[in-house]
Amino acid sequence: MRGKRSKQYRKLMQQYGMTFSFREPYQVLLDADIILDAARYKMDLIGGLQRTLHGKIKPMITQCSMRHLYGADPRAPNQIEEAKQYERRRCNHHTLEEPLTALECLSSVVDPKESKTNKHRYVVASQDQTVRSAMRQIPGVPLVYINRSVMIMEPMADATEDAREKEERGKFRLGLKSRGRPGSTLKRKREDWGVDESRGETQQHQPGLGEDRIPNNAGDEGLSRKKGKKTRGPKEPNPLSVRKSKKAPIGEEGSEPINEPVISSKLSDTGLNSEENPSSIGPTNAPIKPKRKRKHKSGAASLESGGVMVAV
Repeated sequence: MRGKRSKQYRKLMQQYGMTFSFREPYQVLLDADIILDAARYKMDLIGGLQRTLHGKIKPMITQCSMRHLYGADPRAPNQIEEAKQYERRRCNHHTLEEPLTALECLSSVVDPKESKTNKHRYVVASQDQTVRSAMRQIPGVPLVYINRSVMIMEPMADATEDAREKEERGKFRLGLKSRGRPGSTLKRKREDWGVDESRGETQQHQPGLGEDRIPNNAGDEGLSRKKGKKTRGPKEPNPLSVRKSKKAPIGEEGSEPINEPVISSKLSDTGLNSEENPSSIGPTNAPIKPKRKRKHKSGAASLESGGVMVAV
């Protein structure tokens, strides 16, 4: 399959999915002619359908089509065995002596009540032109056939295009009518949202509450008024480029005096009392003792050994 045609088929199935809710696996109704033609052209029928529809499929065949395969001339036992593996769609025509034509059988399966709706979302794969022309009158029926060993999906029929455009216009009108309603679930108004600049988050204001709305019991029954623009003052300098002020050391002029309760609390935190460590609490009149120097043993030993040598 060429890339351009494959892209068209993928877009076509996306439109069927958005408008008529087609989902994988796609239910594909096969008739006897397309099964015989696929065998004559030595084609992989299931693989070709999956490549054409761009998704998984569920092949289905009616009871009348199975009877057509049994009565084919020449007889095709391989195709009969292959068709037995497909899901059997009961058309309730097995009680008849002769099977119905593909047109009558498939029409009764796709649109049993003749309401011009494809209720079960079938994809019809048929070689019969009369079947395809009848299915074009039903909106939302993708059609597939084989032309010279190439599988082709027909573009949207006129009835399908009209149904799609009608639904799009209905959605557009619904959006216009519901705009401005307080309970609308469509696109929200811009003034219904406020931005918290301190946290960078977006918050929704409830009707009747907040600063941007008037209470419902006052004024014109909850009319909303727009917020005014925030006034911006002069910008401050960059704190990284400003020189930091140096703090004055403790004890100099202009510094804060030391509070004794703070020191006592620090001592209590460390587990010491003022009696055990009196030097930590302010200046006193007692003389300061000089620090005692420690004598090393190695120096003392050398002196003793020198004194002995002198004595000798």
